[in-house]
This record gives sequence, C-alpha cells and structure tokens, in this order.
Amino acid sequence: MNAVATLYRNLTCAAAAAVICVVCSMAFVESTAVAPGMQPEMNTVAHVTAPSWFGKPEPAVLVD
Repeated sequence: MNAVATLYRNLTCAAAAAVICVVCSMAFVESTAVAPGMQPEMNTVAHVTAPSWFGKPEPAVLVD
C-alpha cells in the first residue's frame, strides 16, 4: 500500500510540474511573440471601469 501511495504522490507532483512548465512556456511565448517596439495586430486587452459607488470620489482627509 505504501508503494501505491508513493507512486500516486510522484505522479501528482510530476503532473503539477508539467502544468507549471506549460503555463510558464505559454506566457513566455506570448510575451515574446511581437518584436520590441512593435505593436501587435489586434489588442485584446479589455478595459473595465469601476462603478461609481466603488471607492471615494473625494480625497481622503487625515484626522488627528
């Protein structure tokens, strides 16, 4: 039974390491897909504005 638990732990760690490597590799490829100083063809960054009730519109006042 101990061998099965060890095998399961090793396979779980190997799978986690593989997922981490794939995510890091994809992030590297995406960040280096365009040459420095060049703009990508399509900008896919979404801009979300906060609702008006979020935060205070006036500056904070410090009170002694």
